[in-house]
Amino acid sequence: MPNTKGYRRGTRYMFSIPFRHHGPLVTSTYLKVFKVGDIVDIKGLGSVQKGMPHKVYHGKTGRVFNVTKRALGVVVNKQIRNRIIPKKINVRIEHVKHSKCRDDFLRRVKENERKKKEAKEKGEFVQLKRQPVGPTCGHFVSTKNNVPEVVLPVPYEFVA
Repeated sequence: MPNTKGYRRGTRYMFSIPFRHHGPLVTSTYLKVFKVGDIVDIKGLGSVQKGMPHKVYHGKTGRVFNVTKRALGVVVNKQIRNRIIPKKINVRIEHVKHSKCRDDFLRRVKENERKKKEAKEKGEFVQLKRQPVGPTCGHFVSTKNNVPEVVLPVPYEFVA
């Protein structure tokens, strides 16, 4: 059979509801507050067909540029051959969630501000840049109460 050419082709598992998550949507989905400029993740939900994004945008992250009663306008980057084009799409709120991509960055900013304030009060320098994890230190293994165990391969036995 040749490939189908429908709008939702190849989305059998992409838009499926996870195991033990069937049934009506939780109310908190509709109570989330989205503002212009928020970063959101787009994830199509198969149980709600209205306002569903095209499969190309599934799993993409974008920025909200418009908020309406039931939907959001999101700017998403889409790669087409050798260029990346910002696309504006309208998606219902069931298919988006707040992105956690900036949580770690914002947490580090707050932590650095706190460290700077404490260092300024004490009048000393504090290193705020992230440092790579160095190699682990070398050590000796004592064999006093730890008898070394010899590991040998099991000899091959032919069973007829």
